[in-house]
Amino acid sequence: MMPEIVRPPRPRYHGGVGFKDHFSGMAAAYGRARPRYPPELAAYLAGLVPRRTLALDLATGNGQAAVDLAAHFELVLASDASASQLAHATAHPRVRYLRHGAERLPLAAGTVDLVAVAQAAHWFDFARFYPEAERVLRPGGVLALWTYGLFRVDAATDRLVDAFYRDVVGPYWPPERHYVDAGYRTLPFPLERLAAPRFALTVDWSLGELMDYIGTWSAVSRYRTALGADPLPGLGRELAGGWATGVARPVRFDLHLLIGRV
Repeated sequence: MMPEIVRPPRPRYHGGVGFKDHFSGMAAAYGRARPRYPPELAAYLAGLVPRRTLALDLATGNGQAAVDLAAHFELVLASDASASQLAHATAHPRVRYLRHGAERLPLAAGTVDLVAVAQAAHWFDFARFYPEAERVLRPGGVLALWTYGLFRVDAATDRLVDAFYRDVVGPYWPPERHYVDAGYRTLPFPLERLAAPRFALTVDWSLGELMDYIGTWSAVSRYRTALGADPLPGLGRELAGGWATGVARPVRFDLHLLIGRV
């Protein structure tokens, strides 16, 4: 049964920050180039909740996490504040896409089994988001946030990418990026944290695919806007010396989870 979509209540906290839209302008590239999460992650999260009726995936982007969760839940409501991102979202019979922010949720209290936020919680207004997440979760429901930072390939590649990340586009990262750099260890979290196993996502990418992914970084977009130049070709030339054209290599992203139960 489709849950009733209700008018969101007024938040108990006011002020804070508005929607920080760093990705609408690259929604199509984001959908093509961002890596998929390991299916074991969605299975693990589904195993934590007493019911699997409804999951809510906030800041869904192109729906990667939502589609994974749909393998385990009767229905996934996947929302994003960006119309452009939703226009490129992956269709699935058990996923319904909605457009709204994370700080005012259009659901009745105690109706959601899992609230998930993949690679996006650091953008939220925490003082408004957390009370809303706790409000819509059922007793025993789970809030799960996760992120990944820089990928790893090999020592030489990592050295070049780290320098690009820090020295070239580093000044153009939004300030919230520090939460990602810290593996969400410093992200405010009001619930008692549950221990979680380690997860990583690994993809086999050519150099072109790797560069497409780096092109979705918000700092790259902000660099282009600020300087009217593209920083990617220089990095591509540096990396090409150790990466044969067309050869796919393993690229690893370690995931960092924050999980709590209401």
